[in-house]
Amino acid sequence: MRRQDSKEAPLFGDDDYDVNKQKPSVRHPLASFFHIFFRASAIAVYLLCDLLSSRFIASMVTIILLLSCDFWTVKNVSGRLLVGLRWWNRVDEDGTSRWFFESSKRRNTASSGESSVFWLGLVVCPLLWVVLLFSALLSFNIKWLVVVLMGLVLQGANLYGYVRCKVGRTSNLRTMVKNYVGVQIFDQVKKTASP
Repeated sequence: MRRQDSKEAPLFGDDDYDVNKQKPSVRHPLASFFHIFFRASAIAVYLLCDLLSSRFIASMVTIILLLSCDFWTVKNVSGRLLVGLRWWNRVDEDGTSRWFFESSKRRNTASSGESSVFWLGLVVCPLLWVVLLFSALLSFNIKWLVVVLMGLVLQGANLYGYVRCKVGRTSNLRTMVKNYVGVQIFDQVKKTASP
């Protein structure tokens, strides 16, 4: 759904944008900070929980609270401010779930530094949770598996939502990935076949 079709609240920053202003390197330092803070804190508490506390429940609750704060912050604040993207779900009266992926018309007004912070944090942290998932599986640490899965699901959902916003609502991600992989394989075959 495009921005002008939406009857929802405007994207943050759409109202006060002035085209004559120069783009500073960091326009939203608090959003940038909290975008990374909650993500990094959840991973740090998970890695250090045995040193900080021997109580599993306290550590688990702390990690899940940090993950929940991260999910809300990324979905509702930093995505809008740092890159001009947002996604949400609405359940209609008949019970059907409709997903919306939006991109602001002024998305290109985001500074490159903020955009880099946003995408780096959005991609790297779920990858770290995948590593921690395999670590928990290989060490048979089943009680922490639920916490790791929660981190992977929450941060993966934001990653999926923002990738859908970035590539457009009409694009099918599977088709895009297949086309990209096909082109990469074709290029590799072409390179190896040429003398």
